[in-house]
Amino acid sequence: MKSALVPLASLAILGECLSLPPLIPSIPGVTEVLTENAPPLPILQVPTPPLESPPFTPSDIKPKKIGYFWTGSGDKEHKDFLATYSLDDDTFGTLLWITDVPSSGNDPHHLGSSLDGKTLVGGGLLSLLKTQDTAFYFDTSNPYRPKFKKSNRALLASIADEIRAKPDGGFYITYMGSALGTSPGRLIETDENFDIIHEWPEDLESTLNILGEQHSPHGLSIDWDKKLILTSDFVEPISILKPSPAVRHADTLRLWDLDTKKILNTITIPDAGGIQDVKFIPGNPDSAALATAVHLGQVWIIYPLRKDANGNQGTAELLYDLGPKARDTVAIYTDITQDGRFIYLTLTTANHIAALDISDLSNVKRLDDPDEDQPTVGPHYVKVTPDQKHLVVTDYFVQTGEIGIINTPADFNALYIDINDDGSLSFNRTIDFSKEFPERGGAKPHSTVVFDLTDPENPLYY
Repeated sequence: MKSALVPLASLAILGECLSLPPLIPSIPGVTEVLTENAPPLPILQVPTPPLESPPFTPSDIKPKKIGYFWTGSGDKEHKDFLATYSLDDDTFGTLLWITDVPSSGNDPHHLGSSLDGKTLVGGGLLSLLKTQDTAFYFDTSNPYRPKFKKSNRALLASIADEIRAKPDGGFYITYMGSALGTSPGRLIETDENFDIIHEWPEDLESTLNILGEQHSPHGLSIDWDKKLILTSDFVEPISILKPSPAVRHADTLRLWDLDTKKILNTITIPDAGGIQDVKFIPGNPDSAALATAVHLGQVWIIYPLRKDANGNQGTAELLYDLGPKARDTVAIYTDITQDGRFIYLTLTTANHIAALDISDLSNVKRLDDPDEDQPTVGPHYVKVTPDQKHLVVTDYFVQTGEIGIINTPADFNALYIDINDDGSLSFNRTIDFSKEFPERGGAKPHSTVVFDLTDPENPLYY
């Protein structure tokens, strides 16, 4: 008798162009009423089509620095969208363009750029709840007028998180949960056409690894030279929704071989309470990476080339304790300057952005005052601008509303913060998304990508 089991690799191929239309088609004059009056369900939501977006007035200016903000409509009924803004000094905060996606209630999550700057991809944190596509692609060939390109979803996974562009085109994307929002999640790979071609791991040993211990990959970092991938496990997505009594956090990172996508080792940070982010330190000779342990409020250093007590590749050591105000702050996300000197960390429910000088890892120096009241509420996504002179921080993490148990306060601002010569921060300018889009019930910007076109011969996309 032939086996009825389908190899994982075959399943991934079946899902490479998986994209399904809305279960309820748009019917003018009918589905608008359904959308506005659909009650919240315990987990899955009524898959109504989105309300059409209100008109807006574009700008024809051509700034050198452009900020793209992957944004949710505040009412969760109008279409979610990519907002394009000027970040130039003289026209800062000017809205250039709005690019809608054909769905709502996705709770837009992370955003990433291809290396050539022609494509952006944004993930939907809660797209699964309305049985919608999870990844949304935008054509930025004309950086001032992005166009919606396509969307798709994985077969085995959902809850799109961190994004890294592949040198030969396409992306790696962490999907934190299974197709049902449970553990295990997957590391998703697309080709240059942005079709899903793999849902890693696909080998037996690594698959048993992610089935044996909670695998909810959120953070993602790649050392292309050493052929290593690090992913960090954060929370089991379904556990943030009612009737879950508590969020199920993870204490692990996975070290992968880049070429084979096999998991080399599971690295544990005891009692981490969710390891939201991990990033290789640029230029570090040991290929060290920094990971954030959310419950502990600590930064740990990962040495992927060192052997642990069992002879396995990859070790973890405490690098810096961020202090009592960083404990259990729900989320700690980071970015590191390209020279490897400074790391910036958002402490979401502490309403604080921390700055560390890591140029000497044996003597880490804190550059911010942990007791300072900063002009931020719910900071989360943080990105150093391509010129390394500013931080862009978005003040929104997650609000699940009546159906969930995580609803972090936020003021829905995009902060543009100056980086001083010593790495410390000087708060400067803000885009207030709650005031920018009142006709959508406000707006919730979760993440950003910045294009710097100052030198037309050497444009920067990050």
